[in-house]
Amino acid sequence: MTVIAASLGHPRMGSTRELKKALESYWGGKSTSSELLATASSLRRQHWTTMKDKGLEHIPCNDFSLYDHVLDMAVCLGVIPERYQSLRDPLERYFAMARGRQDRQQGLDLAALEMTKWFDTNYHYIVPELEVGQRFHLDASKLLAELEEARALRVDPRPVLLGPVSFLLLSKHAPHAPQGASTLALLDAVLPVYEQLLAVLAERGVAWVQLDEPCLTLDLTPAARSAYQQGLQRLSQLRNRPRLLLATYFGELGANLSLATGSGCDALHVDLVRAPSQLDDTLKALPTSMRLSVGLVDGRNVWRTDLDAAHQQVRRAVRELGSDRVFIAPSCSLLHVPEDLDSESKLEPELKSWLAFASQKLDEVRALASAAEQDSPTAAAFTSARAAIASRRASPRTRNPAVRARMLTVDESMSRRGAPFQERARRHQERLRLPVLPTTTIGSFPQTGDVRGARAAWRAGRLSSAEYDAFLKEETRRCIEKQEAMGLDVLVHGEFERNDMVEYFGEQLDGFVFTENGWVQSYGSRCVKPPLLYGDVARPRPMTVGWATYAQSLTSRPMKGMLTGPVTILQWSFVRDDQPRGETCRQIALALRDEVQDLEAAGISIIQVDEPAIREGLPLRRQDWKDYLRWAVDAFKLATSGVQDETQIHTHMCYSEFGDILEDIARMDADVLSIETSRSKLELLVDFARFQYPNEIGPGVYDIHSPRVPSQEEMVGLLERARSVLPASQLWVNPDCGLKTRGWPEVEAALTHMVEAARVMRERLAGLPRLASPGSPS
Repeated sequence: MTVIAASLGHPRMGSTRELKKALESYWGGKSTSSELLATASSLRRQHWTTMKDKGLEHIPCNDFSLYDHVLDMAVCLGVIPERYQSLRDPLERYFAMARGRQDRQQGLDLAALEMTKWFDTNYHYIVPELEVGQRFHLDASKLLAELEEARALRVDPRPVLLGPVSFLLLSKHAPHAPQGASTLALLDAVLPVYEQLLAVLAERGVAWVQLDEPCLTLDLTPAARSAYQQGLQRLSQLRNRPRLLLATYFGELGANLSLATGSGCDALHVDLVRAPSQLDDTLKALPTSMRLSVGLVDGRNVWRTDLDAAHQQVRRAVRELGSDRVFIAPSCSLLHVPEDLDSESKLEPELKSWLAFASQKLDEVRALASAAEQDSPTAAAFTSARAAIASRRASPRTRNPAVRARMLTVDESMSRRGAPFQERARRHQERLRLPVLPTTTIGSFPQTGDVRGARAAWRAGRLSSAEYDAFLKEETRRCIEKQEAMGLDVLVHGEFERNDMVEYFGEQLDGFVFTENGWVQSYGSRCVKPPLLYGDVARPRPMTVGWATYAQSLTSRPMKGMLTGPVTILQWSFVRDDQPRGETCRQIALALRDEVQDLEAAGISIIQVDEPAIREGLPLRRQDWKDYLRWAVDAFKLATSGVQDETQIHTHMCYSEFGDILEDIARMDADVLSIETSRSKLELLVDFARFQYPNEIGPGVYDIHSPRVPSQEEMVGLLERARSVLPASQLWVNPDCGLKTRGWPEVEAALTHMVEAARVMRERLAGLPRLASPGSPS
């Protein structure tokens, strides 16, 4: 028996975002559910055929999702909160859980489930909501239908299931649950459903099931370790079940290795890209009854695999275990990389030769499997990889001597603000004269079809630069007029010139290059096209000053300058792997420092430097946090600390848990921090209050990832809750995130409610220190 080539999961959207277009057409009422499901089925067939044609023996199914695989698992287990039960159509109910549902005529007003980051990626998952006495029941209809679809193509797939312990650890209890209730207490209730599901799959003749337990790469509590021992051994002891591949990824097993090797499962997958050193310990601990899947092709980045280095690890595993006990696979699901490099026609040939997208990564897996029993591979794939690796290492385009010389001049004083926050806050109020509970937005406003169409026409040469500039100025003017009419206190210019909050800056910085179709799913139908950060970073010229000053010229109210922070640009790019990430982040920070200072010099009094990815970048193991947080926080401070005390620095973070890093967030010393809180009903603020966060905070009161428009009364309730844990003088009022993906009617309705909610609260809080200036919209 030879080494098996496998994949843990495939990108879902399609090479030209076919699923995104189908979803948004269906949500917009322009197509039927049958048309949406037909598109999804077509994409699955394409993906299975691709993997089969590339020679993979273990091909996944049930990795495809119309929105999110964690939500799919919740539906499979019958975890559907009571408020959604009135929706009889399963598809409508599914999307209501993901996005919310509002229909005044039917009397429906359903908020979406919470959403948060999937480990340290930019993918967002829907958080299952559990009752204390949750009852689970099996609905395997999706999985079984896809299984039969694959078999119709003569593919015998390996179904992918999120394992029971990770499912519970990634879930949370409903808000009315007793404080301190543990989701792990539901293990005995959920395991019978997993047992039933495995039995059903065995009856259908399924040979292997991939049981994803990514939480095994985290620091586990004693309760979690006990849950793993109990849960995995119980499933492995089933008499009638398929073979189980226990899949771990995103880090090393470390102290949890014995839980995995002692699980009784038939195979174990380990990530040898993130944690190559764990191979030796894994080989020593692996029982003779267990096979090993080695994740040697990077599922998180786009650089070609050093096949010779990966081959050495394959040979070590084969020599130790024999070829019949070794699988070769990507490090994790390929969900996190674009689909196919062949769709890129404009990349410079040398740089393109350095890259591998999902389709090419499958070729790398197959090449490694085919060469597993050779000591010195001579196949064309290895020869090509050697040439590409050598080219990249020697290329002068990756190094900029001027950038490296400037980095040597950076010292600690460049990362300190002049005065402490309380003194800065006094100067801000003297300059800005804002009312208590000032209202603002996070940055972007709706990118309508007209905006996207004008950008496409300009890029295609059908619209001149002068015509495009005039169009953008008119959109900006209208946006500012709308904000003034709604009564917002601090305005933004709307960002109509920006395609994406990272791509826009990468296009203007040296060291980045862009793809045509390098799309990656962020959540639902939302896709991003991460830039390729291949070389040293520098700012040749100002990037945002012109638009900020134009917008400020149209209003007397404060206008925020809007920048994406260094950590987020780093995290949301495909980053070079030939130097430490912290060094690359400092280069970005230094380039942004120049932009911040230029905005201040141009008269912009408030500058927002968004860092939504700072929590996302946190290493999965606590022992590695200190080093990351040191360079991440220092990079933000390097970018923002060159301004005068009178200039107010904002930052924004979203969809993350911050309670365990509040000291480091405080060390960033942003004057105002806006955060996502509406889906969680402001739970995060309790942590900020307990920590006694010193600076000002804008808790989101409007969930922009849902088409639902919250009422004024709902927002007042959230603000009252915020005021119960933090002083009103510390609070701002804003949405959860930017409004780019929403439509103008819902945005205007929601922001009008938000401004009115702030007005109501100000009336209740009359007499607090911060006063409205004459003529204030409040």
